[in-house]
Amino acid sequence: MITLKSEKEIEFMRDAGRIAAETQMLVGQAIRPGITTQELDSIAKHHIEKCGAKPSFLGYCGYPATINASINEEIVHGIPGERVLKDGDIISIDLGAKYKGFHSDCAKTFAVGKITDEAARLIDVTEQAFLAGMNAFVGGDHLASISAAVQKVAEDAGFSVVRELVGHGIGRDLHEEPNVPNFVSGGRGPKLRVGMVLAIEPMVNYGRKETYTKSDGWTVVTRDGSLSSHYENTVALTDNGPVILTAI
Repeated sequence: MITLKSEKEIEFMRDAGRIAAETQMLVGQAIRPGITTQELDSIAKHHIEKCGAKPSFLGYCGYPATINASINEEIVHGIPGERVLKDGDIISIDLGAKYKGFHSDCAKTFAVGKITDEAARLIDVTEQAFLAGMNAFVGGDHLASISAAVQKVAEDAGFSVVRELVGHGIGRDLHEEPNVPNFVSGGRGPKLRVGMVLAIEPMVNYGRKETYTKSDGWTVVTRDGSLSSHYENTVALTDNGPVILTAI
């Protein structure tokens, strides 16, 4: 069942979103060659807890960390550890904060030092795909409009979108109905209504769309070893249109 949020609940989610956005910014500022993903995770956990919130991911289905730190061919769910970032890497940071009973969720892919033009274009196209999806979040339309908009931007650029992982509704639970595919999967999906809050999150591969999960049981990677980029925000549909809640 899709749960519509009241204006007051959306304001609570805006607070949770601000904490997540601040955390993402702090982690992004710390990204450089030589830092470990565990150090980035510590920065995120410290800030979320300092704000009086809880990391949404920590302990979720047994996940052991505050952030997903997914490097190069890793799409999502990369577990932070002793891996050291090096010049030319790209890293996707996915995180969330729970505040006053509501979750937020956001992701962004960052350059580590100097990256290739191809990697930079992949990151840019993924963000543009998110913006297209957000702009298609229009009351009275259907969910498939978001999916189609994301897919068109990614595939028109020559990239592919991941099928096994999708966006989702969000609120009192981190993952709520509906699922938000980044591709058209048949049917129009539910009608979009004011009060819906979605985590819209394109995951775009430089190469083919196929994926697999590593032996840690969490980290999802591209099957062909190509780079992957991730961009996500928590977005509410209001009387004035879609509004990003994971913003500072």
